[in-house]
Amino acid sequence: MKTQRLEAFSDGVLAVIITIMVLALKIPEGHSLHDAVATTGQSLLTYLLSFVYIGIYWNNHHHMFQLIRRVDGRTLWANLHLLLWLSLVPFTTAWMDQSHFARTPVMTYGVNLLAAGAAYLLLQYAATSADGADSALRHALGSDAKGKLSPVLYVIGIAAAAINVWIGLGLFTVVAIMWLVPDKRMERFVAENSAGE
Repeated sequence: MKTQRLEAFSDGVLAVIITIMVLALKIPEGHSLHDAVATTGQSLLTYLLSFVYIGIYWNNHHHMFQLIRRVDGRTLWANLHLLLWLSLVPFTTAWMDQSHFARTPVMTYGVNLLAAGAAYLLLQYAATSADGADSALRHALGSDAKGKLSPVLYVIGIAAAAINVWIGLGLFTVVAIMWLVPDKRMERFVAENSAGE
């Protein structure tokens, strides 16, 4: 089957996730910048980190399915598995924020990120398998160094958060920054794939 319905459904779910997160932000009670920082400052930072993560997943998901020609039932379930973990991001973000970065909520946020990362790797595997041995995605991924390094950094971040939550959050932020750097190989393969249609 074609990929359009899977992509449209995923785009809708990710849009709802972002909307839920922004609706959780508190409106400042006063009218000054100080009131905004006091009321929303910390919440805004946690929202921005999670927004970046959801944006990274949306971007990579989009590129992945630009290279995939067909999907099967296993790919559909793998995609739902990814959306399950991403849909928990507003919850773990809010818990981390409302607890003022307490140890257990920060570690839970890290576990959420780790589970989403693992689910994305499973989706890549399912999608390349369904697309066949000549899958453009398989060639574009290459060694997938960032994909393999991310879970390691998440595990280290979760363990570090047990000792110092700021080190854990720092490592979670490093992974996000690492993925913000565009993967030129993927974009090149998408351009080549589009040109061949």
